[in-house]
Amino acid sequence: MKCRKCTISAVINLRQHRLALCREHFNEWFLGHCASTIRKYGMISPGDRMLIAVSGGKDSLGLWDVLTRLGYQVEGLTIQLGIDEGGQYSAKSLECTHKFAKDRGLILHELNIQQEYGESVPQMLQHARAGEDKPCSVCGLVKRHELNRYTMANGFNVLVTGHNLDDEAAVLFTNSLIWNTSQLGRQLPVMEDRGEFAKRIKPFVRFYERETTAYALLNHIDYIEEECPFSTGSRTNHYKTILNGMEDEHPGLKYRYYLSFIENKKAGLLNFAEDRQYVEYLCDQCGQPTNQPGLCAFCRLVGRKI
Repeated sequence: MKCRKCTISAVINLRQHRLALCREHFNEWFLGHCASTIRKYGMISPGDRMLIAVSGGKDSLGLWDVLTRLGYQVEGLTIQLGIDEGGQYSAKSLECTHKFAKDRGLILHELNIQQEYGESVPQMLQHARAGEDKPCSVCGLVKRHELNRYTMANGFNVLVTGHNLDDEAAVLFTNSLIWNTSQLGRQLPVMEDRGEFAKRIKPFVRFYERETTAYALLNHIDYIEEECPFSTGSRTNHYKTILNGMEDEHPGLKYRYYLSFIENKKAGLLNFAEDRQYVEYLCDQCGQPTNQPGLCAFCRLVGRKI
């Protein structure tokens, strides 16, 4: 198959776009598509000080690479969660992240959960309450809290994450099945600054995971290929498999599914009470936003012992 832009053999076929591209023109398309997403949703403004959450995976490292190529000054933050069951997952993640930043002369911040709070995420999981016993729930709570806290405490006003289209479509599918309006109201490419919540942006939301993987491989980005050992059997991965099956039959389905949701929200056709909610309480201990008076869920977790 030939590249649609030249006569060189294509390295990837983007079925949903009916577009086959060689390495050079894929990179050109990829950077242009990301820049277009940033403009379309007004993600970045002049003077923004941006911090990107980097895990050592293809999406976060690929996004950091793209933003740098587009001329943005972005510093990185890696959170060491202490997830080393069945291997050295956190250690390998840190190794890939450090190498990436060093090779490109980028600034990388590091936060170690065990050093900060006396326990790793697996240790926190051991004394979580019933209903919080799913590893991804505990891990997600820790990451959300610490990313926001670190961003706000260190003078950044924009937090960047590497969520791709597959991630967003799976979460949308999950929340639509049970009409979880609190989550549907917040599932946007941009979450604006709301008091003690830093602005969050997702520049990769219009890229399939297959495309972000191709970008990382074609640009020789060394990333951790292992999945988090706690993600085995997760509901999100299950729904990703279902959506992938539908995508195989109908190329572009996930793209239309997620982006139609965003466009309908933007047009006011989908409204949730949660769209208009702002921070009502601040945690008595850490000062971070919470939806109830007293301690936030994170502080209750780290303060709870066996």
